[in-house]
Parts: sequence; C-alpha cells; structure tokens
Amino acid sequence: MAEEVKLFKTWSSIFGLRIVWALKLKGIKYDYADEDISNKSSLLLNYNPIYKKVPVLVHNGNPVVESLVILEYIEETWKQNPLLPQDPLQRAMARFWASFGVDKILPSMWDAFIKEGKEQEEAFTATTDNFNYLEEQLKGKKFFNGDTIGYSDITLGWLANLTCIFEEITHTTLIDRERFPLLFGWIHDFSNAPIIKETLPPHDKLIDKYIALRKAFHEAQTQNA
Repeated sequence: MAEEVKLFKTWSSIFGLRIVWALKLKGIKYDYADEDISNKSSLLLNYNPIYKKVPVLVHNGNPVVESLVILEYIEETWKQNPLLPQDPLQRAMARFWASFGVDKILPSMWDAFIKEGKEQEEAFTATTDNFNYLEEQLKGKKFFNGDTIGYSDITLGWLANLTCIFEEITHTTLIDRERFPLLFGWIHDFSNAPIIKETLPPHDKLIDKYIALRKAFHEAQTQNA
C-alpha cells in the first residue's frame, strides 16, 4: 500500500519551503496544496484547528504541524539521507541554530526591512551581529552541515530566499562578500543546489509581495500616528 504524504503550504511560506526541501532531500514523493491564507480551506482548518496555519504535513491521514516539529517527524520516519548529524552534541547545536534563526535573525531582519530611521539602524546592527555568529559557524565548511545540505541549512535556508529580496527593495546590503565571505558563499551554494533552485518561489512575485507588505505597514503606521 502506497504511503499518502501531502503538504499544505503557501506559495511563498519560508516555513513551508523547509518541508519541501526536506522531503525532496529524502526522496519522498508527496502531493501539496497551496493555501490561500485569506480564505483557508476546510481541510487545513480540520488538520490544524489550534493554529490554523501552514505548513501541515499529512502522513497516512495523520497531521503534523509546525515546521520544526515536521522536520523532526520526517527525520524520524524516513531514515534515508539523514538531515541531522549522528553526534548528539552536533544534533543539539543544529537544533539551536534553527531556533536562533527564528528567534533572533528573522525578527531583526524584518525590522531592518520594514522600519525606518533609528529603529531601522538598530535593527541593521542587530542583524549584523547575528550574521557574525553564522559566519563563525561556517568556518572550514561549505554548508552548515559540512559538505552536504542538512538540517541547519534547511532551517536557515530562508536567508538565501529572502535576503536578496529585502536588499533589492530597501536598496541596502545585508550580506556582502567582503564582510561575510562564508555566509555570502553559502547563500550562493545553497541557492544553486538543484533541489533548492527548482523550488524557490518566483523572484518577481516575491518582490511584489514584500513591497505590498512594506507599504501596508507604513500606511498603518501613518494612520495610527
């Protein structure tokens, strides 16, 4: 009996992309549904009634929610092409950097993208400090996982997806070759890996989306002033 694997995501979700990459690296066949978050399907609401959001992985009728939890489930369910290191300490550190990306880097990058003036400057400083930590982690390695793409690369892969988008819209540079040569090289290598490259959302469509988000934020700020 064939396994049923279906992923509920959106076309641009950085968290949904993590699951796409993991499934492809594992060689798992799956179906997917791109949700309209403004008009969520009854299936999505049924599978994730608590958070009501994507991604959701449905395996043989059983839903698993939250991207990091889903990645752990994929790793434990399909043993081929391991994403996490075998060494317990390295596994723990991979999980740490996954949380660091969400808890520290993403908020500071978002503020650098969305805000203006002093708040934006402070966010740029915080983002740069966070990038310094990642630069250290890449010393002597092509990927965070070593020679191949692994868990840390997947969970931090949104950097390769969004950094250039934010830079293009704000006319700034977040990761330059001189200051962060290893991180810059990682973004290039990760983005151009065939499995990653073929699944990245359309660049122009992402530009339009984030311009609209930035405009909406500033309009809301003006109305509330």
